[in-house]
Amino acid sequence: MKNKTLLLLTAILLISFSSLAQTAVLKGVILDEDNFPIQGANITYNTSGTQSDENGVYQLSIPANQEVNITISHLGLKDVQFKINLEENQEYELNPVLKTDVEQISEVVISGREKKVVEGITTLDPETIRTTPSANAGVEGLLKSLPGVSANNELSTQYSVRGGNFDENLVYVNEIEVYRPFLIRSGQQEGLSFVNTDLVRNVDFSAGGFQAKYGDKLSSVLDITYKRPTRLGITADASLLGASVSAGGISKNKKLAGIVGIRYRDNSLLVNAKDTETNFRPRFADVQTYISYNITNKFELGFLGNLAINTYDYEPLRRQVNFGTLQTVQALTVRYQGQERDRYDTYFGALKGTYKVNDNLTLKLIASGYQTQEQEHYDIFAEYALGTVNTDIGSENLGQVEFSEGVGSQLTHARNDLDALIFNVEHKGSYIANQHQLDWGIKFTSEDIRDRLQEYEIIDSAGFSIRPPILDIVNDQPYTPFASPIVPFTNARAINNLTTERISGYLQYNVRSAIKENEIWANIGIRAHNWNISGETVNSSDSQIVFSPRAQIAIKPNWKADMIFRASGGVYYQPPFYRELRDSLGQVRPEVKAQQSIHLVVGNDYSFSMWNRPFKLTTELYYKTLTDVNPYTLENVRIRYRARNNAKAYAQGLDLRLNGEFVPGTESWVSLGYLKTEENIDNRGYISRPTDQRLKIGVLFQDYVPTIPNLKMYLNMVYQTGLPGGSPSYADPYSFQSRLRDYRRADLGMSYVVLDSEKRLREGHFLNAFRELSLGLEIYNIFDNQNAITNTFVRDASSQVQFAIPNFLTPRVFNVRLGMKF
Repeated sequence: MKNKTLLLLTAILLISFSSLAQTAVLKGVILDEDNFPIQGANITYNTSGTQSDENGVYQLSIPANQEVNITISHLGLKDVQFKINLEENQEYELNPVLKTDVEQISEVVISGREKKVVEGITTLDPETIRTTPSANAGVEGLLKSLPGVSANNELSTQYSVRGGNFDENLVYVNEIEVYRPFLIRSGQQEGLSFVNTDLVRNVDFSAGGFQAKYGDKLSSVLDITYKRPTRLGITADASLLGASVSAGGISKNKKLAGIVGIRYRDNSLLVNAKDTETNFRPRFADVQTYISYNITNKFELGFLGNLAINTYDYEPLRRQVNFGTLQTVQALTVRYQGQERDRYDTYFGALKGTYKVNDNLTLKLIASGYQTQEQEHYDIFAEYALGTVNTDIGSENLGQVEFSEGVGSQLTHARNDLDALIFNVEHKGSYIANQHQLDWGIKFTSEDIRDRLQEYEIIDSAGFSIRPPILDIVNDQPYTPFASPIVPFTNARAINNLTTERISGYLQYNVRSAIKENEIWANIGIRAHNWNISGETVNSSDSQIVFSPRAQIAIKPNWKADMIFRASGGVYYQPPFYRELRDSLGQVRPEVKAQQSIHLVVGNDYSFSMWNRPFKLTTELYYKTLTDVNPYTLENVRIRYRARNNAKAYAQGLDLRLNGEFVPGTESWVSLGYLKTEENIDNRGYISRPTDQRLKIGVLFQDYVPTIPNLKMYLNMVYQTGLPGGSPSYADPYSFQSRLRDYRRADLGMSYVVLDSEKRLREGHFLNAFRELSLGLEIYNIFDNQNAITNTFVRDASSQVQFAIPNFLTPRVFNVRLGMKF
């Protein structure tokens, strides 16, 4: 009897221990939309559950090998419900963000990051964006450290992706497409990016092979989501380059929430450090807001507004650039007269209505208007001398020009004025049923352009006015008198008033499934775009239409190694925008067709642990073939198209990125990109495109002092091989294939956190009025490398040799920053 009782007790204990062993752990941190931890959130299943502590941390044991319904809730915030199935003894980390808006669905929370991985989307941390040092800090500054993204101008927010140019990138804020000014020629004129980093909640970036729901461009998508505040808060940042202030809050009934940001920037610190002596005052300011109101539990109305005023007053005085070899150092010395006055005023407003019919169906209506009024006026006279520099170390005249080989002058003139009004209205919808999702949309766009272009350049060398090579003028002196009039070397005059109307739409289907124990995610879709051009000064074009099929597939094998394989591709079209329709002489050619690109991208994500910390290696191999290419030249950041579809091209390359916690608690990464892109104009053979950036290495490194964790360091480094240096006006690009010097730059930032949520001063101290307070020092171009953006071509009248003289970018510059949160 005792033996039977003992056996029964043993069996009960074994069953009990077996039952206890068949559990898994769900853990993580619960955050609000500002990434602040939420205390007292309830995490429940069936009748069991737990609560998050003061740091938002929770841990919950759940049954293993079965589907469990989890609910996460907190008073005043939207509940999160999802199903999860974990293996025995598995620990799964989930860091949900509880929202107050109507768009909270379980798919976004449980699989949002995983879904972006299979879609080939890179997600950037907004806090990393705000703290990373850069001469032009912001989202675009951090993008430049990613593989496949190239930018060799720290004064500009523009970037090229995998061989594309600046006009080939889509930018969305809260699903609303945004634009930039038209007439900007150089990075120092550019001012502020549209995206206000202080307002950003989420940043997604795709470098190619993106879905049909995104618009009609050839290269990339930057998808920004702004915050919806959950409490009253104020953020301020001040430095020698300007200042910004943002404030957000929410009503007591949680229905109305809004955030507003004001920025001011003065680039004098950067441009006055260049090799040109100037009287210079570049000033840029904008105010931006996003307001949302929950009219009902199912309907939300949002407003995005932006007003930007950019003024650029430039009076160059003197410049000297040394170039050549150590044995033969030459110099270009220039003295200037005249000035430039530019102004770019932009106004943007958008309304977005979101109606959640039920848990499966969401409908949206978006209307936006963008107006830009731009002025580019300048008259600058330059007298230059090309000479040899004294390199005798013992000479009193070391570094001075001792012999002039050529002298000349140049007069540049412009009276360019542009007024553009762009209006959009769009409907978007999404239907979700189990693991299936159907998305659709239709959009109408009207573009009204009023443009007056009047610019010329007169070049004189040793008393002889140089004529443009495109003129067929015979000079038979002294036998025949030469009576042809003097003409500018370049001359563009045009008045263009035109309207473009577009209708575009998309339909795409997403499915998530499994084959045996291998997870599969697939997406297939198609876009259509129809447009026509009309106006007072142009001949109306026939209606043109293009279709763009696109597809993506990703597989996560049931392997011990955490890996995802994906492939994407499709036919991508870019119907011509106004700048692509206008040729180098300013004439609009409405017959220009859409450029076409066929993408093929294959990639792999490998997540692993190293030093007991998480890391991920992302690899992507891509190939693009382009037809109906519209060739262009690139002058600083100004693109001048030929307005002819007379070329074909290709781009191929490899992108690698390793990111993870190289230092515990911080994310850093190393990226490597290889690119080759060439074009064939009029079947003359392949030459490098202006964006042929062969090798790119980027490093973002974050660190802190272990004994003083509030003392932090941020290092942003980029190395890129030289781009093609361009060609003089009217020159044949096939004759000018030399490259600029390699681009090397390192920006270092150091900050000390005086106060934050974990570090407070003694009770009653006046600094405790701040929620966060930090002091920072930034050193731009810490190694003082001489990087070049373009070449200035100068002719020696005696030898008829043309010299390509680099236009250098900013040297080493120091900046201080003060950051505050209330």
